Amino acid sequence: MKLLPAPWLSLALFAGWLLLTRSFSLGQALLGGVAAVAIPLLLAPLRPRPVPLKRPGVLLRLILRVGRDVVWSGLKVAAGIVRSGARPPQGTFVRVPLTLRDEHALAALAMITAVIPGSVWSELAADRSALLIHIFDLDDEAAFIAHFKADYEHPLKEIFE
Repeated sequence: MKLLPAPWLSLALFAGWLLLTRSFSLGQALLGGVAAVAIPLLLAPLRPRPVPLKRPGVLLRLILRVGRDVVWSGLKVAAGIVRSGARPPQGTFVRVPLTLRDEHALAALAMITAVIPGSVWSELAADRSALLIHIFDLDDEAAFIAHFKADYEHPLKEIFE
């Protein structure tokens, strides 16, 4: 077992300890050092396994696509709020069938869903076969599912599986 399984985390914990205590005394440095070593050691079993980076080009395209969708969805949500008096948003839950099984890919998919305005990851089926997402304003469920699978699920499968 390594003394520092996560050296950057240990450094951040040590620096954070000293900043929070606002003291650079020997006693605080020793306590900060103990915390910086002990906490990562205690949490090491909870850390996910490292994942090799596969298909960096696909990853770059996915990041750009998510950025585009964040801006576009933000504008759609803003427009939906502005016109809500004339036509209230048609918020609904959508069940998206999944073929993605890797836990890292599912975590990335959860983060993507969380940053896109107007979408909320609501539930993952116990067998990971489907995802329930709440959408702020949805016109066409089939088109949304096709977009979600093509733009997010398939690139994540290429990267992680």
